[in-house]
Amino acid sequence: MSYPGENVLVVRRSLFDELGSFQGLNFEPGKYLDAFLSRGNNLFLPRVQAEIDSTYKQIIPYVILAHSDKAVHYVRGKKAGEQRLVAKGSIGIGGHLNDGDAGLFNLEEEHYTRVVEREVHEEVHLLTKFGNRVAALINDDTTDVGRVHLGIVHVFKLAEPRVEKREAMIRGLTFLTKEELMTRRESLESWSQFCVDSLDRLLP
Repeated sequence: MSYPGENVLVVRRSLFDELGSFQGLNFEPGKYLDAFLSRGNNLFLPRVQAEIDSTYKQIIPYVILAHSDKAVHYVRGKKAGEQRLVAKGSIGIGGHLNDGDAGLFNLEEEHYTRVVEREVHEEVHLLTKFGNRVAALINDDTTDVGRVHLGIVHVFKLAEPRVEKREAMIRGLTFLTKEELMTRRESLESWSQFCVDSLDRLLP
């Protein structure tokens, strides 16, 4: 798979192991995020390299859009950036951080948050006010995709359930309860499975 000219933010796998690697969700995101955003602990690599080099982890903001006890669910269409996840259900919005973002946030948390919100707005229209909270980290070393990615789980708590898609790859966008999501669990990508299993903790 080709990603011409795309450079993505990564951290060394050794740093992740040093901080304490894990499988599934970790609810101490500050411990990791502070280190990942510190100068010298991250770099940009060509995505074509990062997708196959498991000595690095690509940092992926993974945003759950929630209202009350419901979260947005959608299916990744054929135009999804990660072809290995096409046709999978997801409750996470977001994607890679590229070198074009560097000037915006300088790897400081406040500016990182701003970039994450901008990325979400590129994929969906948020037609309501919202709060943005980093709730967890997510890791899955059991799949080819997971071995080279590390998710930062954000929860956007929406004042109203008003969201419309922008990106063509988003299909069937709807708000679902945990019980409704559990009936679709086997069709979800692994990161979303982890999040659905702990949705009560992610959406207090």
